[in-house]
Amino acid sequence: MKKNIVFCLVLLLGLFVLFACATAQSASGPAPSSAPVSAAPAAPPPASPSPPVAPVPPERAHALILDGAELYTVIKADTLSHIARLKYGAANGFYYPLIIMASRDIVEDQDVIEPNTVLTIPNLQANLNDAKARASMKNFFLEIAEITEREHKRPNDAVGLRRLAESL
Repeated sequence: MKKNIVFCLVLLLGLFVLFACATAQSASGPAPSSAPVSAAPAAPPPASPSPPVAPVPPERAHALILDGAELYTVIKADTLSHIARLKYGAANGFYYPLIIMASRDIVEDQDVIEPNTVLTIPNLQANLNDAKARASMKNFFLEIAEITEREHKRPNDAVGLRRLAESL
């Protein structure tokens, strides 16, 4: 009886090994042939002339021109108006909605910006010189003025934003 069990185990083991070897060979693909392989690479297809490239329009976000925009990393105690004065000049703190427009996916609340946040600072003059960008700025500045007024925050900001928007 003991001999029969050993014989069956050896037979099963042999079948298992045979099956495992057959599976490994078929998974690795056919055996390589001994036929010589040509060493010459195929010739590349003839190059077709490329079509003329149209001039690239300025990159825009919400009608803003982002060509020439800078990146600014927020530091502790920064505010959007402080960054606007820093980047656009001391008298231009009310241009902070322009930074919000360019960084809309980052700035959710005009009163909350976290250190190490990277903001996009658009080129002010390029946007003032573009009618579409200027109109978009005007509408957005008026929207921010309304929000500021509605939330009873900084009433002078709402007045200043409205004046600036009307001058655009």
